[in-house]
Amino acid sequence: MKSRVSCVDEDDCDSCRLAYCWWRTAAEFDKCVKVKLGFPNVSILTPRLRLLRELERLALVAPDGLNELQHKLLEYRSGDFWVPTGGIAKEDMDIPPVNTILLVGFSGSGKSSLINLMYSILGRSGLIPFAQTSSGRSNYTTMYMEEHNVLRSTRSGFCIYDSRGYNDRATTADDAAMENVTLRSSLNFLQREVNCVMVVANIAQIYKALKAGDLKPLEATRQLFSFPALRKSKENPLLILTHGDLLSTEERIEGRMKICEHLEISETNGVYDILCLNEYGFPVEESDPVSAYALTEAVYRALLISDRSHFPKMKFKDWAMLILLWLTRFIGFCFAFLADVCSNLGKKQKLRNEFDSRHYKLKP
Repeated sequence: MKSRVSCVDEDDCDSCRLAYCWWRTAAEFDKCVKVKLGFPNVSILTPRLRLLRELERLALVAPDGLNELQHKLLEYRSGDFWVPTGGIAKEDMDIPPVNTILLVGFSGSGKSSLINLMYSILGRSGLIPFAQTSSGRSNYTTMYMEEHNVLRSTRSGFCIYDSRGYNDRATTADDAAMENVTLRSSLNFLQREVNCVMVVANIAQIYKALKAGDLKPLEATRQLFSFPALRKSKENPLLILTHGDLLSTEERIEGRMKICEHLEISETNGVYDILCLNEYGFPVEESDPVSAYALTEAVYRALLISDRSHFPKMKFKDWAMLILLWLTRFIGFCFAFLADVCSNLGKKQKLRNEFDSRHYKLKP
């Protein structure tokens, strides 16, 4: 792999510029090169220069950083990235045996292809397609939640869940298939809590819709990204942009900046532009070490977020306080119900007395 990425720092490497160093043909890249020579104040840089600097960072650390991150993930056990806070010991934390990362997105966004890329990079599985994608079957979509041990290790401390793509045009056949799936017994399966979410978005589809004046894909992505249930410990989900190779360099940069601006997030922090398949339809690995490293770093960041979101274990005192709280609420509800009943009875009795008094006055 090092032989392929050794030309990252060579300015005269045209093949690199046209392959995984695609951003080096962008306008203002020369300014980014000049900025790299010093230590400028990042806050005064334009969003475009900050984005170019981030892409250069990935290219710089990819050759040596990929193997290091792969080793950390292979050795990772749930809770390894937990940092002591509040004087609470690690054994007092409720840490699950396996952290769960959930992929969500719209149909055709590339979630299943992303899973296969994880197997290829992290599980060293070569070209084996562990997750079925829509390649060759335009009408195919993931029908239910699929758990993937992308490290292919029985001691793995995390797993990835592929979910069904959101689609407002779901067919009756899809609904029937989902109904059959839900009828299956879940007694033999283990329920897992989601620890971190990755929102996968098709940047090419969103950008082309924007150029045509259609804001629906971008707005739908914003609603999904900002959905409260996808946040853990007030952390935004990670944003994975796919299919960027279908755009030109300027379109790819402009599309990322517009999406991040609409989502009100940084264009460089927690956002990754990842190419899942090459021109032959195979998972990208050595042919694009920047995408390989970006995906590995995204999984690493997701585990950091996951280990920050764990809560302390419930002790006897906590259970007693919880039961007392619910008991107090129940008593309050009972008194409120009785007060409402008595109030209604009092109103009825008052109306009855007024009616009797009027009837008595009218009686000859």
